[in-house]
Amino acid sequence: MMSPKPPEVFDRTAEWRDLTDFVTSDTPGLRIGVVYGRRRQGKSFLLRRLARAASGLYSMAVEQEARPALRRFTDAAARAEGRAPGAYGAENWETALDEALRRHRLVVIDEYPFLLGNAPELSSLIQSLYDEWDYRADGSTGRLLLCGSAISVMSELLSGTRPLRGRAVLDMCLKPFNFRDAAAFWQVSDLDLAVQLNAIFGGTPGYRALIDQPSPERVADLGPWLARTLLNPAHALFGENDYLLREDPRITDRALYHSILAAIAAGAGTPARIARVIGRPDRSLAHPLSVLRAAGFVRPVHDVLRQRGTQLTLMDPIVRFYTTVMWRRLDDLEERQAEQVWTASAETFHRQVLGPHFEDLAREWTARFAADECLGEPVGAVGQTVVSDPAGRAQHEVDVVALAAGEPLFAKNARVVLLGEAKYTGEQRTLRDLRRLEHIRALLGGRGVRADTAALAIFSRTGFDHALRQAAAGRPDVHLIGLPELYGAHPIP
Repeated sequence: MMSPKPPEVFDRTAEWRDLTDFVTSDTPGLRIGVVYGRRRQGKSFLLRRLARAASGLYSMAVEQEARPALRRFTDAAARAEGRAPGAYGAENWETALDEALRRHRLVVIDEYPFLLGNAPELSSLIQSLYDEWDYRADGSTGRLLLCGSAISVMSELLSGTRPLRGRAVLDMCLKPFNFRDAAAFWQVSDLDLAVQLNAIFGGTPGYRALIDQPSPERVADLGPWLARTLLNPAHALFGENDYLLREDPRITDRALYHSILAAIAAGAGTPARIARVIGRPDRSLAHPLSVLRAAGFVRPVHDVLRQRGTQLTLMDPIVRFYTTVMWRRLDDLEERQAEQVWTASAETFHRQVLGPHFEDLAREWTARFAADECLGEPVGAVGQTVVSDPAGRAQHEVDVVALAAGEPLFAKNARVVLLGEAKYTGEQRTLRDLRRLEHIRALLGGRGVRADTAALAIFSRTGFDHALRQAAAGRPDVHLIGLPELYGAHPIP
């Protein structure tokens, strides 16, 4: 038995269980696991504690030549055994890994992509060790975890004809906290502030550790707090966007990638629209967009009812904040004009950051919590859609569309379980919002989509007027989701 999850590890209960199951499995032979995720998700923090609980070896690679990298690993192995650096006599990686795995219940190699830079044969050597251990008659067991932040590198370790394909039994992507857990992690009780902090930092836990002052208590405190932290050129987070881009070795022309990210942040959601914004041919963007998707910077938000309606959006909130608020005002920020930049960017922040992010939160809530908290049935794909209204000569954008579990994307007769509208404004939502969703539901039903029993959800920052609340009170198909309901502070009627 291993130790339970240490108290200093926030959340990550499922991940800790999967990791301990991997370590404690009594299956003989060498077993390999891969752990990856974006920078500052807490991978190293978690794996150090796992190695400690398992009395294992944890070694973090750095960017250095092949021989010093090998010596760094063997010295870490010697120290873990209470021996002097240099006690391992291994002259190559195969011998060093084999000896370490024999002596330690678990071996963790963090920042594995750094080793591949000067020892590209390493994955093949691990494959050879894996095969060799399978033929040993002594029933010995070894557990090897490979970890890294370069998602494009780590996610390809197990793909196609790669040496480790079919040999890893654990493939874990450590993701940011969901928005509810993030609010608890930042110790924020003001839910409006929680939304705004999440729109800037997302659920990445490592950002909080870099800010050596308490979280703001009110929305009014956010601007001055940001001026001392993220918008401060002397702060470690000021250049975070560039650090993130540099993690992927395929991102060489950073000016091009910055321009693409800025175009997407401004609302250009298709390759054609991005190309028009930055002045490049459509076809020239296929590779950089593929890189950005593989690296976790960009993701598609599907129009779940129309195959050609998928929009690209930025996956990382801090990248969206940088490209909309900081990038074009870097000179002013370098001149310590943070509060002026923040004031001047208020409209942009609300329109291009908070508005889209609140829609993202509404979709995340629908995917994670709606089944248990209001629908009473499983939810399938969640996205958005656009519904044409020929009679009204209009196109209706629907912020949240949830299909029933098992329904395929883009099916003409899909069963829809929820239609939603999400607005992060200072105005209460009204009966007009409900009538609009009812109209859209009827339009969908008229073209064969099974939406007649779909729930109608209205997501609001500032609540709902009396008439809407009164209308919803007698309607089991209508759900009013304010910030307390979104964050689970109030049950949904």
